Amino acid sequence: MPDYRRANTKGGTYFFTVTTHRRQPILTDEPMRAALREGIENARNHLPFEIVAWVLLPDHLHCIWTLPDGDADFHKRWGMIKRQVSQTCARQYNRPEWQNPSRRKRGETSLWQRRYWEHQIRDEADMARHIEYIHWNPVKHGLARQVSDWPYSTFHKYVAQSAYPMDWAGNIGEKENETGFGE
Repeated sequence: MPDYRRANTKGGTYFFTVTTHRRQPILTDEPMRAALREGIENARNHLPFEIVAWVLLPDHLHCIWTLPDGDADFHKRWGMIKRQVSQTCARQYNRPEWQNPSRRKRGETSLWQRRYWEHQIRDEADMARHIEYIHWNPVKHGLARQVSDWPYSTFHKYVAQSAYPMDWAGNIGEKENETGFGE
């Protein structure tokens, strides 16, 4: 099995992509959203972290977290969140026919892709690019015509804090290339 190297900067800020198993479009369903909220709250109560930005799409999510000084264990936090969501939603969403022997041996459900992507944020420009990517993602995937139309992201929080205008990035096609994330 490959030996994956993860960033290990204590107090670091990280961008994550977490995906459902077989890209199931279930994350925006109300039971999954509620379970995610509870799982995140529980993880943050035990192992605090700051959520800088977030977007939830049907089959994956992107987020940026900042960990406390002296702590680099995002892996444990993701394990807690994914485990709690799996336990809460297994009856409704688990597909036993998708559980291969390895998944059964590890006690994994068929809700989550086993691994996730992480990237350590290097500087303010890197942070700004990743926050823009997070907020633009629903438009990129054709789920909304403009960023403000998508309800499952921190974009509205940023608007309330005057970090973005409500019409940031315009309508689909208008400013795709300005964000740097157009096709």
